[in-house]
Formats: sequence, structure tokens, C-alpha cells
Amino acid sequence: MKKFIQRTGLFLLFVFFAMPVFSQSSPSFTLSLWGSEQPPVSNEITTPEIFENGFFSNVSVPELIVYPAKADKNTGMAMLIAPGGGYGALAIGYEGEDFARWFAENGITGVVLKYRMPNGHHSVPLDDAQQAMRQIRQHAQAWNVNPQRIGVMGFSAGGHLASTLLTHFDSTSRPNFGVLCYPVVTFDDRWTHRGSVRNLVGENPSDEMRLYYSNEKQVSDQTPPTLIFYSDDDKSVMPVNGAMFYEALKAHKIPAALYIFPSGGHGWGFRSEFKYHDIMKQLMLDWLTVLPAEQQ
Repeated sequence: MKKFIQRTGLFLLFVFFAMPVFSQSSPSFTLSLWGSEQPPVSNEITTPEIFENGFFSNVSVPELIVYPAKADKNTGMAMLIAPGGGYGALAIGYEGEDFARWFAENGITGVVLKYRMPNGHHSVPLDDAQQAMRQIRQHAQAWNVNPQRIGVMGFSAGGHLASTLLTHFDSTSRPNFGVLCYPVVTFDDRWTHRGSVRNLVGENPSDEMRLYYSNEKQVSDQTPPTLIFYSDDDKSVMPVNGAMFYEALKAHKIPAALYIFPSGGHGWGFRSEFKYHDIMKQLMLDWLTVLPAEQQ
């Protein structure tokens, strides 16, 4: 009996000291994007989903991967994150969950969007992104999120999806701000990433389709404030994409910032070997901190 009491006392002592650690940060969880609803359009992918070398492909079942903000730092902000992958796959780690964890540690709920591949149905990714914004707002109270402080972030083709959501939204799906990292913005053949265009709208899209997805031409007075990052030596997605989006934002007097790092190429995401990794993170936090409340 004495040994039992001693062991029990040690166990309770361990739990006592462990409790503050677990109370500070909730574990991540996954949520079905559409739940019992049917999305407007099926992407008609019937082959099994594949996860290989950090990329998901054949995605046909969309999900939200939620990283709740650290309780003692919670700002009330949330960030919907769209990984890149040319609309053919998703770099779910360094362009998704790594950022979500970092946001959570800094008081921002990170929500990774595992969106469906278009597979010949161009509206599918945007349908998923709009639904994701609705889901975050519906769960805002439970997740300790301010429904007027929800942004969208994207990388490369995920940056195109994010910039599409920033310019193609309804009253229930409008983000309050955006962060774009080396995004595809235009579908103009001179400047675009042709693989992303081909995977989203096919080999020979109509002029109307190119215009619809050339998001620098879709900016309006209602487009949210946006922060944009590129590297000057990006050979995959030319920084002129972001420059055009920035100019369109400023033409509508929308708060915006554009940073072009001297080097880094394409696809640096959350990789610590990116020379400007720490600078990028600080610039991002600083911008989110000074974002005018009335714009959120």
C-alpha cells in the first residue's frame, strides 16, 4: 500500500507539472470541409489519394487541418493557408502545416486547406477556398477566432488560389486580409506559370477564362489588404505577377506591401535554409500587427 501511495503521488506530481504545458497549446485536428453537404461540382477523381515526398496528389476529399492559437498569445486572428503544387498536388508541409504551427505559436490560428485538384473542373479549388472561409467563421466562437480577422495565405499555385479568393468572393467568403508568397497571379501567357494554367483551365483556355483568372484585373475597391513576397531570381513565377497585383491594389487605394528578396528562387516556403527566412517571418508578423483594424 505504501509503495502504491508513493507511486500514485509521483504520478500526480508529474501530471501537476505537465498540466500547464498542455493547457497552453491545443493539439491540431482535422475537419471535413463540406461535411454532410455536397460541393457544387465534383472533380471526378476516383483513383486513391497519394502522399509522396511531402506532396498530396489525387486529392478528392477536401479537409481543414486546424492548429489552434496558443492560448496565452491568442490574437483572435486566423489564417487559411493554401499550399502550392501547380494545381496538380499540394506541398502540405513546408507550404502548409509548418506555417500553421508557427502561426499558432504566435497567437494566430493556422488552418491548412487541403483542397481538391481541379481535374478538368476549374471551379473546384475556388469552391473549396470559399467554403473554408465559411467554415472558419461558423466555428469562430469555438476556436476563439474573431470572424472579422480571418485572412488567406497561399504559395505559388496556392497563391493563385488565394489571390482568386481575394478577388472572387461573396458576402460569406470574403477574407479580411491576404498574404501571398511567390504567387501565380496572371494568366497572361507572357508572365504566367503555364503548368498551373494548364492544370486549372486546360491547354487552350478561352480569353474569357484567362481574364477571369488573371487576378490583377479582378481587383476592386472591396479587395482586402494584401502582403506579397517574391525572390528576384524566381524563374518559375516571375515577380512581375506580384508587381501587377500590387499596382492594382494601390490604384484602388487598398493597403498593401510588396517585398522582393534579392535571392531565394521559388518554393522556399518555411524552409529555414532560405536566406531571408527570419526576415520574412518578422515582416509578416509586423504587417499583421499594424494592419488597420477598420480594414479587417
